[in-house]
Amino acid sequence: MLCLYTVCVWSVPMMMSITHRGTGVGLSGGISAFALLALVLPGNYPYYLDLIHSLSIGPALLGLAKFGIAFPLSYHTLNGIRHLFWDSGKGFTLPEVYRSGYVVIVLSILTSIAAIAYM
Repeated sequence: MLCLYTVCVWSVPMMMSITHRGTGVGLSGGISAFALLALVLPGNYPYYLDLIHSLSIGPALLGLAKFGIAFPLSYHTLNGIRHLFWDSGKGFTLPEVYRSGYVVIVLSILTSIAAIAYM
């Protein structure tokens, strides 16, 4: 009997595929929850924005929250562009798969940091 661990070795493309699906589900769920709450909660957007400002959370926690929103969005978008290249039949050799994966990870982190600095 073969152990599952010896058959399945974790790799960058596998983890990126899982993360792409997870960010897609998370973004979809987050947008749906935000829309549902916007429909059922009393008050308007400026009221809840003022409520968040009144919490006086520190800049480190605020930056972490912004990164938590920006990173999944940038990662999912950039990895989606990578998939569009794959749909055209380009980038399927193993070195290209790894290289494009690392590029997506680095660009996702950089664009997330840039978005936080801009906000």
